[in-house]
Amino acid sequence: MARASKEIVVDAPLRAVYNQWTQFEEYPRFMDAVQEVRQLDDRRLHWKAAIGGRDLEWDAEIREQVPDQRIIWRSIDGDTNAGQVTFRPEGVDRTCVALEISYDPQGFVENVGDALGFVEREVQGDLERFKTFIEERGVETGGWRGEISNADAPGGHTQGTSKDQAI
Repeated sequence: MARASKEIVVDAPLRAVYNQWTQFEEYPRFMDAVQEVRQLDDRRLHWKAAIGGRDLEWDAEIREQVPDQRIIWRSIDGDTNAGQVTFRPEGVDRTCVALEISYDPQGFVENVGDALGFVEREVQGDLERFKTFIEERGVETGGWRGEISNADAPGGHTQGTSKDQAI
């Protein structure tokens, strides 16, 4: 399992930054590889992306979501991937966003791309575009303040093996 981890400080209040991140269907506006995210319910998302020259689709499950703190997810079908994003205040109107993704590179192209740090650069670029997106808007496009507990998820945890492996 490979990992990519980056963080960025956004010049916006914690609540606004977190609220914007919960607007999953807006991700194609700042995540280059993401073509579409459709929220199926409070816990499940359907993703379409172009990664390493492949068009991919998968469903992901939010395993834990704590407003203004963190969101943890994992794929439930398709290529194995999981991750977490955490939020912490860096002063009154500044927020640190830390994004960590774990994934299983498939085939020669994705393994070479991983070895060359492609995913790390993609994650950094996505964070920089997110920063620009919310700072230029000055306000979030919406927000979901609900909480999802690990105990509510099948398996009740985010760490395990195979598809249950998360950060």
